[in-house]
Amino acid sequence: MKHQVKLSTEKLKREKKFKKFLRIALIIIILLLLLLYFVVGIIYNSGNFSVTLDRNLYFRKGLIVYDDPDYKVYRTELYAEAPQTFDNVSYKWLPLDIDESSNGSHNGKNYLAYTFYIENLGEEVSDYWSEVVIDDVIKNVDDAIRIRIYRNGEYVTYAKLAHNGEAEPETVPFESDKYVALNHVENFEPGDIDKYTIVIWIEGADPECTDNILGGEFKVHMDFNSEHVDD
Repeated sequence: MKHQVKLSTEKLKREKKFKKFLRIALIIIILLLLLLYFVVGIIYNSGNFSVTLDRNLYFRKGLIVYDDPDYKVYRTELYAEAPQTFDNVSYKWLPLDIDESSNGSHNGKNYLAYTFYIENLGEEVSDYWSEVVIDDVIKNVDDAIRIRIYRNGEYVTYAKLAHNGEAEPETVPFESDKYVALNHVENFEPGDIDKYTIVIWIEGADPECTDNILGGEFKVHMDFNSEHVDD
């Protein structure tokens, strides 16, 4: 009988240890999932587009970025709201006055639109580099992405080269695998204001717009730098 009781007691101890191990393992898994959730949230829930200002442009040259002309304060970053839906559309469906309709985020159905400004509040003629940087691409969704950049009413539409190595119709190819566009703005005089509108959509007429890119992700941001440094 004593031997049987001893065996039962050891069995209970093993079961308790196993249950304790399972609880600890479950807690660790939950913590890891939460960490992954927050990391992904930081990357993707901040929007599909952001604007970053080089501190040197503000402190040394007096440049500032803002998306509300009535609220000009120094900020190093601006964030565009992500559209609620992002299915493919045609560029023909975009409003003709999309760069004049609003400031800040003014997304439409299935496209991102964001208007902001850079202004020279300094006392000297300056210059700056604008760089649209590709942060992440999932499932090759960039094959069908279009990014239209308006500057003071004039626009250029950028797209990745087609699979045949040629430029997509009515577009300028991405600068590289890292950059969508690089532009050097010179003679930016005191009081000058450049108005930008960024429009991002998935072009339904692109032959690469297939079911293969469903569930894909595309994230870019725009830097304003005092100089461009090639990697």
